[in-house]
Amino acid sequence: MAVQVRLLQQSFDTFEEAAAAQLRLNRTDLRAMDLVLANGGPMSAGQLTGALRLSPAATTTVIDRLERVGLVSRTRDSENRRRVLVTATDAARAIEQEVYLPVGTAGRQALERYDEDQLATILDFLRTASRVQEEQAVRVRGALPD
Repeated sequence: MAVQVRLLQQSFDTFEEAAAAQLRLNRTDLRAMDLVLANGGPMSAGQLTGALRLSPAATTTVIDRLERVGLVSRTRDSENRRRVLVTATDAARAIEQEVYLPVGTAGRQALERYDEDQLATILDFLRTASRVQEEQAVRVRGALPD
């Protein structure tokens, strides 16, 4: 079972690598765009910094690159002028339609063979696996020298 989970992780990595190459983005920029898209609305630069686990300066560089290629726009928050909001553009949403949504469609079709109880078990496994991965990422970050 552990080997299958590792292979699943590698398949996600392979997909992201292919998407980044096709879009001519580096992996960090692709992840940032995906986070902004998944947020469903404007995301603060600070939120993006936390999600990417980058410094504010590195996040600004990512936002600059994505803005330069037309995938995000940056505006000041009208309620807090110090806060920068990052929003996906129509070009990013087109990429989401072309690259990411077919994955969801294929996944839904693949899961049609399972009944409700089996799907509940799969969902529980996915949530558990995500939690374990997050815990292990914290462990590795804490165990390795900077």
